[in-house]
Amino acid sequence: MIPTTYSSLAGRVVLITGGASGIGAAFVRAFAAQKARVAFLDIDTEAGNALAAEVAGTSGSAPLFVPCDLLDIDALRAAMAEVHGSLGDASVLVNNAANDQRQVLAEVTLAEFDRMIGVNLKHVFFAAQAVVPQMQARGGSIINMSSVAWMRGAPALPVYAAAKAAIVGFTNSLARLVGPDRIRVNAIAPGMVITERQRRLWYPNEQNIAELRTRQAIPDAVTPEDIASMALFLASDESQRITSQCFRVDGGLA
Repeated sequence: MIPTTYSSLAGRVVLITGGASGIGAAFVRAFAAQKARVAFLDIDTEAGNALAAEVAGTSGSAPLFVPCDLLDIDALRAAMAEVHGSLGDASVLVNNAANDQRQVLAEVTLAEFDRMIGVNLKHVFFAAQAVVPQMQARGGSIINMSSVAWMRGAPALPVYAAAKAAIVGFTNSLARLVGPDRIRVNAIAPGMVITERQRRLWYPNEQNIAELRTRQAIPDAVTPEDIASMALFLASDESQRITSQCFRVDGGLA
């Protein structure tokens, strides 16, 4: 399949959180391939530097990697200010960083709850808060990552599912607030995407993966690149009348 080229993305500043691995790394590669000026934040310095070097070799232009612990909102604001100082106003924000840690309801402590909300929701709000002023003059696109976990009621993900549902509520509210400035706000809800981390922690058995895919209307694997393709469209001018939506990319998972 020949990738779609979105000429409107060339030269635009795209900021991605949690971009060093998994779906986030697919976002970095995809936007760099569109000739966007990409910056990404991640706590994993080694993986971030390696990805920046890889993308520089394939796209001809190195993305800006800024190490950042997104649980520290002051550090997040400082990292976003660094990106702004280096690249200028952002046209696109992809709020990607998350952690789908499995939990037993009765064993969740207050500290664990706060950490899960922090890594899955809190930074999404404050990254959007910081980027909106950069977009108000020319418009832009904010893309928040949700999940089908809250729609399907995943029993092992009580805090994660709550946060991912809240992201859709925040997406709808923010879209209404910033729409007059022609800032679009949408969410993407991936289905079962087997990244390296997912395979290592939750899906080591290929038979289990195959069984889960039988619950999809389309039985093929949903890949990080599939999610990135949706993000490219939502970031481009081709989606200029689309806002306050949550798009499932899950192969029709039942």
